[in-house]
Amino acid sequence: MSRSLLPRHTALAGALALAFVSTARAQAAPSDTVTALPPVVVTGNPLGSTDVAHPATVLAGDALVLRRAGTLGETLNGLPGVSSSYFGPNASRPVIRGLDGERVRMLGNGAGSLDASTLSFDHAVPIDPLVVDRIEVLRGPAALMYGGNAIGGAVNAIDNRIPKQPVQGVSGSVEGRVGGAERERGGAAVVETGNGAFAMHVDAFGRDTEDLRVPKYRPLEGGQLLDETNRVRNSASRTKGGAVGGSIFFDKGYAGLSVDTYDSRYGVVAEPDVTIRMKRDHVGFAGEVRDLGGPLKTVRAQVNHTDYRHEEVEGTGEIGTTFKTKGSELRLEAEHAPIGKVRGVLGVQIEDMDFSALGEEAFVPDTHTRKQALFALEELPWVGGTLQGGLRAERVKVASSGDADPAEPKFGGAAERTFSLASASIANVWKFDTAWSLSGGLSYTERAPTSFELYANGVHAATGAFERGDTSLGKEKGTNLDVALAWKSGPNHLRVGAYTARFSRFISLDASGDAVDIVDGGTTESFPEYVFRPVRARLNGFEIEGGHRLLDGAWTLDASGKIDLTRGKNLDNGEALPRIAPLRATVGLDAAQGLWSGRAEVEHATKQSHVPSTDRETPGYSIVNLALNRRFTFGESNDGLVFLKVTNVGDRLAYSASSIDTIRGLSPLPGRAVKAGVRVTF
Repeated sequence: MSRSLLPRHTALAGALALAFVSTARAQAAPSDTVTALPPVVVTGNPLGSTDVAHPATVLAGDALVLRRAGTLGETLNGLPGVSSSYFGPNASRPVIRGLDGERVRMLGNGAGSLDASTLSFDHAVPIDPLVVDRIEVLRGPAALMYGGNAIGGAVNAIDNRIPKQPVQGVSGSVEGRVGGAERERGGAAVVETGNGAFAMHVDAFGRDTEDLRVPKYRPLEGGQLLDETNRVRNSASRTKGGAVGGSIFFDKGYAGLSVDTYDSRYGVVAEPDVTIRMKRDHVGFAGEVRDLGGPLKTVRAQVNHTDYRHEEVEGTGEIGTTFKTKGSELRLEAEHAPIGKVRGVLGVQIEDMDFSALGEEAFVPDTHTRKQALFALEELPWVGGTLQGGLRAERVKVASSGDADPAEPKFGGAAERTFSLASASIANVWKFDTAWSLSGGLSYTERAPTSFELYANGVHAATGAFERGDTSLGKEKGTNLDVALAWKSGPNHLRVGAYTARFSRFISLDASGDAVDIVDGGTTESFPEYVFRPVRARLNGFEIEGGHRLLDGAWTLDASGKIDLTRGKNLDNGEALPRIAPLRATVGLDAAQGLWSGRAEVEHATKQSHVPSTDRETPGYSIVNLALNRRFTFGESNDGLVFLKVTNVGDRLAYSASSIDTIRGLSPLPGRAVKAGVRVTF
């Protein structure tokens, strides 16, 4: 039975909604117009500052439509400092500056996704880019706002399932796309309606794909070359889902509820006869009350509950392993009244999650994780710019239920670990000219070991290794320094940034040099042993991105470029950290005339030879991509976008250095493909 922190999540969400509404008993009639606000980065920026010291990238509008892929990882791959774990085309998490898994926090509208995608590379993130309005990526530690699991960064997928602004009339969008190396047939529809006092949101999406087409290659499995092919085996998928949400508005804020579901079936590239059935159901509440007077200026609240199920189905139809997660999250933020020039926000975050794994391949016991945190963020304008500092105190308890059957010992008896964590950061943005700014940030972060880092003890099918946790692990500790110089003048812009992160205790999964023999049905199979252990580690890197307008008239022509590099090192053994993207560069030309626009780009990745002894070098590659787009209008206020993309024009064989070695040789990057789509807004 689940010990969820919020077992009556829907009732509590409703109670909070009523509480928010009751604070506005003297409310005036809601306004029929919405004030247009300048766009700002939302994630990790509760004060709404226009200048953010920590590096962030925002994808929205046409740029997001044209970059959308089947997963968040592939949608964001190639942004400055961002690669992907790429376990084939269906399971891909973002990797930020060489850090992935439990060090990158996946958010939906600022709330944790509360799934099991960090447990294994073959577990997909249950967020579909088709219905996302905006994606924000914070590069570097975001632990102050989102906890130790954001020690490497955060990705926030923002939709409007709980409307935060009044809506008048009916509006929405419809999008469809076909083609690509995966032969996608996908579409999504969003409809919103409201009368100023109430707004409702409804969306639905679906996507079907076939086995991924790649340039001809010989798959490498377990050190053996297989027959030549141009398809990635068992990589087809089917995904569908939708949501219903609504908000009520009053003169000082809003309160809203949403219910959504995500259902996916996809093949596991590493296991040709295994299909994953994954489903997530989610209920959320969000509300805000402004202009309260007194010591508090604004109060915001979020409550989220997730029920996640992941089944690995054998070719016979038998369910081999089932992973279940039930989790709840409560988040409160209160912006206090200014104290002189100082603005700030205080917050509380509570998470409670039950995890269970059933089946022969379960390598982690049933666990219960509870997190409680207090945080504060303060901001002060001064002659040297805008100074921002913050603190977070967090307490994490990770408990294991131990062996379900004492007659079959595997994980030992019940156990529990408790961690007290602290994080701190200070950052500054100095706009010393109308076009130039200098930013920098220094942060110290701590992360508690996860349930599988503590209690794992079994064969992990996705990695092909016997993974062993360590119940004596201490908390992970890291210090990060980030500096950047930025310039912007009209369409021209340049940003040059560098960073270094040092971990006095970095929890690493390393080969022990031993092998573990597993007997199954009279057959013995040997697996290399990998052990979670603390090491000293360092990551350094830089990111340069910019654009320049070459022509400005009836035709516009813009040149853009990006180059980034991350180097990671295990300071205990002197070897490189695994799964880090090499030096990457992208150069592009964007042309536009009237309703037409197009882009040509070259993506280049150098050979990745900085790898640990347990990994292999990854060859470099250069890939050419082309796109042609046309906007159109119809009716009085309706518009649309038609696009045609040709990717990997030269059909070059390429591999991702940030994917694990056991899958890299089985799943190259997509081959030459044509994809077309249309998006209509009304």
